[in-house]
Amino acid sequence: MIWPKAVQDRVKSGHDRELVQAYPYRSACPSTVWGELVEHATEQIYLAGYTNYFFWLEQPTFVETLRRKIDAGCRVRFLLGDPDGEVTRHRETVENVALSVSTRIRITMEHLERLGAASGPESRFSSHEDAANHVSLSVFRFDQQVMVTPHLARLVGHDSPLLHLRRQGDSGMFDRFVEHAEELWTRGLPVTV
Repeated sequence: MIWPKAVQDRVKSGHDRELVQAYPYRSACPSTVWGELVEHATEQIYLAGYTNYFFWLEQPTFVETLRRKIDAGCRVRFLLGDPDGEVTRHRETVENVALSVSTRIRITMEHLERLGAASGPESRFSSHEDAANHVSLSVFRFDQQVMVTPHLARLVGHDSPLLHLRRQGDSGMFDRFVEHAEELWTRGLPVTV
């Protein structure tokens, strides 16, 4: 079947068919999108942002929602940067903002502690060798959808672009970003509070 050019221009047929939405800034993505992704995830939520701080701000009942998800059998994981690591200290100098990277990580750690170690989410720090790769790319997985933030030079995460992807097949962009995040997880270190 030969499609008219007007249809071909609007229908995604290549690797870009996984792209649901692109935002010039992570902060431009409505908090309702994040809320729906969390709410609809049933198998796994994997938050591999360096601080994951914004979730606690944008999702008012995030602790309770995660507890409910875990109780229902959803695997919940957090990969964080080491708040005392060299990459974190360097990033704080680069960003030069009042709410430091290490403080944002520690706020996430406090919230994770409230969830409880025994029945709470799994959490790790990225290894020292992987920290530079982790700080430059955040991957947030919700079952078969992923939000990806490639961090731009001196910008805080909310000022960097965001890609919303939905898995459509093997070896697409979704799989490539998830593989990156999983590789960081395998070498991660236990979170110490």
